[in-house]
Amino acid sequence: MTSVAMAFGDGMTVARRNLIKIKRVPDLLVFTTLSPIMFVLLFAYVFGSSISIPGVPYREFLIAGIFVQTAVFGATWTGLGLAEDMQKGIIDRFRSLPMARSAVLVGRTTSDVVINIISLVVMSVTGVIVGWRVHSSILEALAGFALLLLFAYALSWMMAVVGLWIRSPEVFNNASFMVIFPLTFVANTFVPSQNLPSVLKVIAEWNPVSAVTQASRELFGNTHPALGVPEAWPLRHSVLASLIWTAIILAIFVPLAILRYRKAVSR
Repeated sequence: MTSVAMAFGDGMTVARRNLIKIKRVPDLLVFTTLSPIMFVLLFAYVFGSSISIPGVPYREFLIAGIFVQTAVFGATWTGLGLAEDMQKGIIDRFRSLPMARSAVLVGRTTSDVVINIISLVVMSVTGVIVGWRVHSSILEALAGFALLLLFAYALSWMMAVVGLWIRSPEVFNNASFMVIFPLTFVANTFVPSQNLPSVLKVIAEWNPVSAVTQASRELFGNTHPALGVPEAWPLRHSVLASLIWTAIILAIFVPLAILRYRKAVSR
């Protein structure tokens, strides 16, 4: 228990260090929140007039997808930060300190949760301004936000593996976008998945992003019977599917991140 407590304490120290960096360079956080705001305005006012969703105003349908997209983009902070630390030799400095090896990964992923909370608050305000409303209870809405943060936390461990593998911030940016854009666009984030071509429809229905987006819409009350009952199991049981996907991602990428980190620092 003592070693676990020390690892947790060291992890919180690293998380504090990462957040202090954001405080000193606020431009990083500003541009991170401006990107999803741009997507909201672009889809709501440019494409929204030509997209019709049965029973639900498109702007209410859209916001849950933007939330998930923001969470996915926010997860890249972990990989980018690790790649920068590896390149600058900061990880080598950590190795000389009497701290738990797991503290770097725990601290980095934990600080990303705080950043994602800030981003979701900004996005919620933006959504309310453009017409998004919550039609469910407070507890259901809080559960929706908690699910988004949990999914983003799981993706942070995935991005940690990528960041430790690539080790170059510039290359990491290009590699992460090659993963993120198909993941967020071949889904039900911006349009119903049943409107997609047959092959893309199947991919979108089993995309974890679609499950989390559908779960968010249900928890925020942004659905309508006119949309019909989804055929695919992950969308019919979206909350359960989201939790299962999150557990699978954590089960795979937490050990991989730890293993990759040990190999990286042993060189």
